Amino acid sequence: MGTTEIKKTPLNAEHRALKGRMVDFGGWDLPVQYTTVVDEHKTVRTSVGLFDVSHMGEVLVEGPKALEFLNSITTNNISKMVNGQAQYNAMCYENGTLVDDIIIYRRNAESYFVVVNASNTDKDFEWMKAHKPATGVTLENQSAQWGQIAVQGPKARDLVKELVDIKIDDMKFYSFAEGKTVGVPSIIARTGYTGELGFELYVPAHAAPKVWNALIEAGQKYGVKPIGLGARDTLRLEVGYLLYGNDMDNTTTAQECGLDWVTKFDKGNFIGRDVLLSQKEKGLTRQLVGFEMVDKAIGRHGYNVFALQTDNSPCGVVTSGTMGPSINVNFGQAYVPSKLAAEGSTIWVDVRGERKQAKIVSRPFYKNGTARIK
Repeated sequence: MGTTEIKKTPLNAEHRALKGRMVDFGGWDLPVQYTTVVDEHKTVRTSVGLFDVSHMGEVLVEGPKALEFLNSITTNNISKMVNGQAQYNAMCYENGTLVDDIIIYRRNAESYFVVVNASNTDKDFEWMKAHKPATGVTLENQSAQWGQIAVQGPKARDLVKELVDIKIDDMKFYSFAEGKTVGVPSIIARTGYTGELGFELYVPAHAAPKVWNALIEAGQKYGVKPIGLGARDTLRLEVGYLLYGNDMDNTTTAQECGLDWVTKFDKGNFIGRDVLLSQKEKGLTRQLVGFEMVDKAIGRHGYNVFALQTDNSPCGVVTSGTMGPSINVNFGQAYVPSKLAAEGSTIWVDVRGERKQAKIVSRPFYKNGTARIK
């Protein structure tokens, strides 16, 4: 029986040279950490860190019907976008559950750069192909052509502006421009997954090591460090960002997981609209919430949630959970019945056979991020 060869990003040799601890992450050979998760987490919160996110997928959508097509398969309103704007969005099946959450970059009215989750790249591309019109839209899976480096932290702008040939001081959150990074053609986006000021640099795959090493060298005076998957997860969870495959998937709807803020019913029809609108009007039976442990324990992905300590049957499940290095509490996200979703409600998490008390809290858990700073 054959085995699937693990995939490597263009920066694999750099991670190994930097002594990153490599793991199989969804079929990709990626660093989970270089020093410790806490050290790397705090580096991003206080100075600047570099993430290799080259495993993410990129799909180019072009043509005179590109806008109309994308609006029909996503929940957010793409017609509101302007050139140079990025938009967080979601694609749903007819039953309202998630195909994926994505970011769309509008280059112009007929050209959109769509970034999808790595594990979903092939599935997303096939799903998009299956729903595109016969004419007026072209799709190209460009994932293998791109390297992607996220530069995140309060000092990210200081570092990036030393290496790019465009002005980024006034670049707004969720905007982008095309220029060069150390002479390499790049998409320079003010986006990220950490809650901190940051940029994501999309560069040709073959040039990713050149850009990475230039960032490492120029970033020494800012305390730059490479950051692994472990800290990427704790950083995103502290600010309440969702992870596909944990907090949402093809069994959870966009309303249940809290993506109502990017679901625009007034834009016209889109796939999944009827189910999502019905849920909004009738009310949800379950929803994703934030929780903080009261007892000394960590509620981790897959742990069952109970309404009462003595209940025999679980009422929900933890989707993500960890210890927050910036907030110094054990916390996470879970699906619970809507009657238990109010802030302050008590739930019980089964932690290795013992019921541990937790309380529902508002998100984000960490509120001092610099992502939107001017």
